[in-house]
Amino acid sequence: MSTKQKFLVFLTMVLVLVGGSLAWIMRGDSAQYTLAETTGPKPKLAEQNPQWWPTIGIAKPVGWAANEAPVAAEGLKVTRFADKLDHPRNVVVLPNGDVLVAETNAPASSAQGGLTGLVAGWLFKSAGAGDPSPNKIVVLRDGNGDGVAEQRFEISNPALNSPFGMVLREGRLYVANNDAVVSWPFTPGQTSLQGAPEKLMDLPAGGQHWVRNLLLSEDGQRLYVTVGSATNIADEGIAKEKGRAAIHEYDFAKKSEREFAGGLRNPNGMDWNPRTGELWTVVNERDMLGSDLVPDYLTNVPLGAQYGWPWAYWKKNIDWRVEEPMPEYMLEYVRKPEYALGAHVAPLGLAFARGGNTMGPRFAGGAFIARHGSWNRKPLSGYDVVFVRFDDRGNVLPAAPAPVLTGFLTADQKAKGRPTWVAFAKDGALLVTDDVGGVIWRVTAPGAVPAVAITQIASRQAPKPDPNAKFSITKDENSVLNKPK
Repeated sequence: MSTKQKFLVFLTMVLVLVGGSLAWIMRGDSAQYTLAETTGPKPKLAEQNPQWWPTIGIAKPVGWAANEAPVAAEGLKVTRFADKLDHPRNVVVLPNGDVLVAETNAPASSAQGGLTGLVAGWLFKSAGAGDPSPNKIVVLRDGNGDGVAEQRFEISNPALNSPFGMVLREGRLYVANNDAVVSWPFTPGQTSLQGAPEKLMDLPAGGQHWVRNLLLSEDGQRLYVTVGSATNIADEGIAKEKGRAAIHEYDFAKKSEREFAGGLRNPNGMDWNPRTGELWTVVNERDMLGSDLVPDYLTNVPLGAQYGWPWAYWKKNIDWRVEEPMPEYMLEYVRKPEYALGAHVAPLGLAFARGGNTMGPRFAGGAFIARHGSWNRKPLSGYDVVFVRFDDRGNVLPAAPAPVLTGFLTADQKAKGRPTWVAFAKDGALLVTDDVGGVIWRVTAPGAVPAVAITQIASRQAPKPDPNAKFSITKDENSVLNKPK
């Protein structure tokens, strides 16, 4: 055998070895539990399977044909409210019926360096999320009330920097950029943002989770802001996570900000439970513990709540990969989430059913959730809109999520779209943004009358004592305290 032939044999062996190693790495692990087993108030939690390379299961984006749509649950109808949008994500409905849509993507500053950055960039690109951010807000208007937005206006402004959350308050439109909450003067019907904005508060910029969502308190006096973690499990030190993995509260009267709740790896959608007045959110949990861990979740968020990230999940389960020391006595006050949504389903949008919606009596009490879909689970999970039922006291029920919209995946596991956000249109229909498909879907129950308003139950807090109350003490001769031991 000649030297050249020996070299070719050696090169072939190397290529086979490298190819086999890459194939083994890319294979990842398959889920041992069904998705249903990792949902509900008491999900099954698998044994930890720490990974230095994540399981990769990406649904290649293929888009929708002109006549295609997701599959609506029985009794519901889905149509296109608007299409040909550029990565639409958050959607907000204004009092005049106009729909604001944030066309957005990750900022350039969130890109990671080294091998991790290369892999992350490839993953995002493969999943349809690797393009530069459009940095636009689109106004959609259904002037004739036929369920289709026939008017469209694009709003650009140099100060829009990966915009996401939006709220309208007292003549100003507040926008959550990846690095700050800013606002402009704005009146419903307006189709532009003029000049430089006023900054309300700075936010930790970029990071692995760059989305910043906004929600006003029901009286409009406080603003709630979600900020996800910079890394998976504080991989670059806890100092880099300052102000992250949390929900912040801004008080307009006091002009002050505080951390409202923490330990929430990546909170996204927020809404007020119409029965109890409590704040609820959906959270994306940690990665690289296998296809079955950790279930993402839906939960209420009391003031001062702590949900354990990065040290613990589901109250008492310690993530031994975290190198930072756990705060003393932490497990004694970590809260358990209320309801698991399934491992790696990536819940984003959240909207409680409330008065005026036209989804019919089957969807009268509970929460609609957009599950964006997994990239690191085999088989794929999410890629749908579901409804989680609540009882008439405002408590989540131990029932499986009911499907609302499915059919975002093809038979060969390609993605026609990925549901991202949910909100109610002025006419009561449910609007669902689809960032990969570039569509906003409109869902309603044909013929349904608008739902009656939901009455908030009395506060669960103990009544405040009457400062004018008078008390007297009298001896009880029959009390056991007067009897000898």
